[in-house]
Amino acid sequence: MEIRKPNDNELEQIMLLSPQALFDGTLGEVKPTNEKIKQLIKPLLKKGCYYLIAIEDEKLLGWVLIGATKDQFTDKTVGFIYELFVREEFRGKGFSKQLMKSAINHLKLEGYSEIRLSAFVNNHAINLYEKMGFNTRNVTMSLKL
Repeated sequence: MEIRKPNDNELEQIMLLSPQALFDGTLGEVKPTNEKIKQLIKPLLKKGCYYLIAIEDEKLLGWVLIGATKDQFTDKTVGFIYELFVREEFRGKGFSKQLMKSAINHLKLEGYSEIRLSAFVNNHAINLYEKMGFNTRNVTMSLKL
């Protein structure tokens, strides 16, 4: 397995699979259209965020989208992991962990002293994040009306 930045064809494949990635990541609460994905992702890519993909035998296994964000209270710039996704048929083989390690390494090499991410509360990936040293920093709560 290789982890690297995607080429244009692979980036197009990511965009087509991203609605499923967001659906899975939000535990079925959000089912975005391809147009909504473009509205969310294109500004991130324009500001310098980028994907790292896991690929094996020319098959896209999954990806991580990384970049920077500013702390809303301090304006400190921190590394941010915007998305982690492994296609269902390749899950349970450690690819998420390898993508996370690569993302952390890239952001560390870019000089960030802190990396953040967000996840829905019952997302199974939280276990991986905690094993990798991430701690709960804040909690967003919701009241459905």
